[in-house]
Amino acid sequence: MTLPEHRDHRLSEMDPREAGLLLKSVVIPRPIAWVGTVSSDGVTNLAPHSYFTMVSADPPIILFSATRLVGTLKDTATNVLATGEFTVSLVSWPLRTQANRTSARLGPESSEFDDAELTPLPSHSVSAPGVAESPAILECQLHRAEDVGDATVFFGQVLHVRIDETALRADDRGRALPDPALLDPVTRLGRNEWARLGDVFTQDRP
Repeated sequence: MTLPEHRDHRLSEMDPREAGLLLKSVVIPRPIAWVGTVSSDGVTNLAPHSYFTMVSADPPIILFSATRLVGTLKDTATNVLATGEFTVSLVSWPLRTQANRTSARLGPESSEFDDAELTPLPSHSVSAPGVAESPAILECQLHRAEDVGDATVFFGQVLHVRIDETALRADDRGRALPDPALLDPVTRLGRNEWARLGDVFTQDRP
């Protein structure tokens, strides 16, 4: 294997926005948390967040982070802190355009569900709705929130999971688990780039 010729970047000497773009172009692909919330006034909100991952299995904890706009919180963050609840819907390939549309900045009195012509699905365990068109939805209760840099990180305990029946396949132990190809998720890369799954392969642990 030929070793690559690396170009060095000292982030402390770069403009923060350029440094952030560089990192987002390296830390790829990133799953998208399509976060559904409801305000204290009952207005539903939906926004995609690509700083998102699973943290713990026992208890089941996921996290996403929301950047602050000139020191102020976005609607997602405001609602989660006010209600202590949120949902995460999976962005599948057929929903990619609508997911991008929900990144538009609307006033707190407007619902991205309405603007993107999506169906809010009432949850079993929380007040926030999920996206009915999504093949997978996590219903979450806020575990804790922490300010880190220019973002607020939200840790959520998953209380309930909903999966499209047609996306489930039995594994070799008979467990009904989501088939990644049938979920068909899209991910975020750098710049304005998105992607979907390519080749999926298995490797047993040594």
